[in-house]
Amino acid sequence: MSAGRLVYVAGPSGAGKDSVLAWVRAQLTPTDRVRFARRTVTRPAQPGGEAHDTVDAETFGRRLVAGDFVMHWRANGLAYGIGGEVLGWLQAGDTVVVNGSREYLPQALILFPALELVHVCATPAVLRAELAARGRENAAQIEKRLARAASFSPPPGVPT
Repeated sequence: MSAGRLVYVAGPSGAGKDSVLAWVRAQLTPTDRVRFARRTVTRPAQPGGEAHDTVDAETFGRRLVAGDFVMHWRANGLAYGIGGEVLGWLQAGDTVVVNGSREYLPQALILFPALELVHVCATPAVLRAELAARGRENAAQIEKRLARAASFSPPPGVPT
């Protein structure tokens, strides 16, 4: 299907995905053929958070209908999209790194059966502390996120 590699990074909020991705970026040289897909999210950018393209729900919907996203999902009341440019990068033989969703993983595997999963995880205590420090959610919402994190296991046969 594609000449490049798709590396799909997923894990619960607060586990450190952005830190892992920043570390990987810092290790690369200009000759490495690694591309990082930039997510489009219906959430404003926050200092110290993920660098993403921010759009409102209406704009996201228009872009979705226009076919701008090769992958898209909803989680925690937000919409997320990965642009179609990743297809060209894969066809060119590049390694493409996507900050994905655990819940979207089965659909991503249908689209990209050879994707490689990097599952970033942390203990419940670390997740709870990170989520609380962000201040985006109340205690009940944090506990719901922790329960979702505990229930995830990669599908059988997925390269990790």
